[in-house]
Amino acid sequence: MAGIYIHIPFCKQACHYCDFHFSTSLKYRTEIVQSLAKEIGLQKDYLSHDPIETIYFGGGTPSVLDAGEISFLLDTIGRHHSVASNAEVTIEANPDDLNCEKIRTLRQTAINRFSIGIQSFFDEDLVWMNRAHRANEADAAVKRVQDAGFENITTDLIYGYPLLSNAKWEHNISRMFELEVPHISAYSMTVEPRTALAAQIKKKQTPPVSDSQSAEQFTHLMECATIQGFEHYEISNFGKPGMHSRHNSNYWKGVPYVGIGPSAHSYNGSTRQWNVANNARYLAALEKNELPAELEELTPENRLNEYIMTSIRTMWGLDLNKLEIIQSGTAHLLLKEAQQFLNKDWLVQTNRVITLTQQGKLYADHIAAELFF
Repeated sequence: MAGIYIHIPFCKQACHYCDFHFSTSLKYRTEIVQSLAKEIGLQKDYLSHDPIETIYFGGGTPSVLDAGEISFLLDTIGRHHSVASNAEVTIEANPDDLNCEKIRTLRQTAINRFSIGIQSFFDEDLVWMNRAHRANEADAAVKRVQDAGFENITTDLIYGYPLLSNAKWEHNISRMFELEVPHISAYSMTVEPRTALAAQIKKKQTPPVSDSQSAEQFTHLMECATIQGFEHYEISNFGKPGMHSRHNSNYWKGVPYVGIGPSAHSYNGSTRQWNVANNARYLAALEKNELPAELEELTPENRLNEYIMTSIRTMWGLDLNKLEIIQSGTAHLLLKEAQQFLNKDWLVQTNRVITLTQQGKLYADHIAAELFF
C-alpha cells in the first residue's frame, strides 16, 4: 500500500510561528488546483502502481478550497491510481472555515477524516499566535463536524510557549477530552528562523521559549492521555485504540508516499524527492509538463538513518532485524551507541526491539541523532 499527500499552499493569514510554505494570496488558486491535477498524472509511476491506502490534504490550509475542488482532485487521483475502498482521506481544516454549509458539502466527498487546528482554547493565545480563529469557533467547529456524522477527528494543540501557564494547559487538555475526539496531536512550540516569532524574540518583544516548560507540559499531557485511554503511538500523537492516523503512521513505518504540490516531499524506499517551494516556479514547470522536483537516490546510510529517525519516535520502536535487512552488521553497532541511553533508562530493549521510555521521549531527537550512522 502507499499514500498520497497533497499540499495546498494557501492560508488566510500567517501564524507567527509557522515556517511551512504557503501564500496568503488566493490569486492563483484555480491555476494551482489545475496544476496539482496535472502533477498527479505526471507522478503516477513514482509509487510503482501500489494501491493507495491513504490520501492527506495538508498545507497551508486545505479548507480554503471548496468541496468541488477537493472532489476534482480526488477524482483525478482515482483516474491514475487504484484507491482502496477503505482508504483514509484526511483534510486539515481551520475552525473558522468549518461552518455548517462547508461541512455539509465536504460530507458529499470522499473525505472521512478531519484534522482541526485548534492550538488553544484561549483567545489571548490565539491572538499572540496570529491564528485566524477564536476559541468559541474551535469548540463549535468540532461539534459541527461530529454532528455531521464524522467520527474520525483529530485536533491539534501547542504547548511550551510563554503565554501558556500550567493552569491554562490543564484547561486545554481537559477541554479536548470533553469534546471526545479520538485523536490528539500536540506539538511543542519551536522557534524557526525567518518567522515572526523568531523576530519578536530577537527584539525582546516576547520571551524566549522555555525547554523546561515544554518538558513539564509534555509530561503532564502524556500522563493525562494515558489515564483517558489514549495510546501514545508517536511522539506528537495520541490516539484511542484503532484511531491512529493511518497516513502519518505509514510515514513512520517507511511506507512509500508521493507528495503533490509546492514544497511537497515524496519517498518510495529507494529515492526521496521534493518539489520547489515557490508557487510561481511550480506553476511554470507544470505549464511545460515538467516536474518541479529534485530527486535524491538514497544510500544504505541514508536508509539506515531514515529508519532510525522515524522508528524510534513510535510505540512500535526500532527493530534491529529491520536494521540488518537494510545493511547487515549494523545492529551490534547501533546497540553499542544505544547502551548509554539504555543505562539512563531513556531506552528499553525488548527482544530485538528498542523503544523510548517516557523519560526518553523528552530527548527523542537527541537520541536519534546520536544513533545515526
